[in-house]
This record gives sequence, structure tokens and C-alpha cells, in this order.
Amino acid sequence: MRELMTHSVSETENAARSLAQELRPGDLLAFTGGMGAGKTAFIRGLADGLHVRGEVSSPTYAIVNEYRGDPPLYHFDMYRVESEDDLYTTGFYDYLDAGNAILAVEWSENITDFLPDDTIYVDIIPLSDHDRKITIHGGGRF
Repeated sequence: MRELMTHSVSETENAARSLAQELRPGDLLAFTGGMGAGKTAFIRGLADGLHVRGEVSSPTYAIVNEYRGDPPLYHFDMYRVESEDDLYTTGFYDYLDAGNAILAVEWSENITDFLPDDTIYVDIIPLSDHDRKITIHGGGRF
């Protein structure tokens, strides 16, 4: 398990950039944290660390955003997913089975029962307007 403290959006993005160097195609990162916790900021930094070009934003209405990087990054928002049937309609299992990309899943608490055993969890807890406690665990490496 790894615990980090960040004190700005920039530090949160930098922590994610660093983590990106340790990831491999097929890794799934499951993010937890309430609205405004910093999940999307972390994923922006992750995308930068994976050499993604262009704007990274939360896929709240699209459910998934695909980014070309090295490897590709698929960014999911499961906020509106309430059942396995809902999850199936997102195409999540197809992305998971491809194994050639990093999957980053916001609001993973809605699909906990359907995540693989080797999932890497990223829990983000806001301590103040700027301070975040980030805990990374699981995946057999953290």
C-alpha cells in the first residue's frame, strides 16, 4: 500500500504522472472519492504520464472517453451505473478483455462486485480545499 499527501491540484497530477510509469497494459485503476475529491485531476496527470495528447475530462455523460497514449487510456465514469446490466451496456467488459490499455474507473464503488481481483484501487480523500490523502493499493504491486 502506498499513501501520498498532496497540497494542490498540480501535486495531485504529479503524483499520478509518477504512478503512470509503474503501470502496464491491462491494469485497471478503480477510483473512489466523493464529488470534487480530485479523481479527474489525478486521471489528467495519469494521462500526461502515458503521453496522452489533448484535453482529459470526466466522461460523466459519455460513460467512457478513449485516449491515445502509450499505452491507450480508457477513462470510465460509473456514477450512473446501478446494475450489472447497466455495466454490460457500457462496453466495460469488452475494454477489460482487450488487455492492451490502462482502464481508469471513476465511481468504482458502484461496480465493486464486478471488478477483477487484480484491480488497483486509488482512494482520494479531500482533507481541505487543497489537501488530499491518496491511498493506492491492490493489483499485487501496491
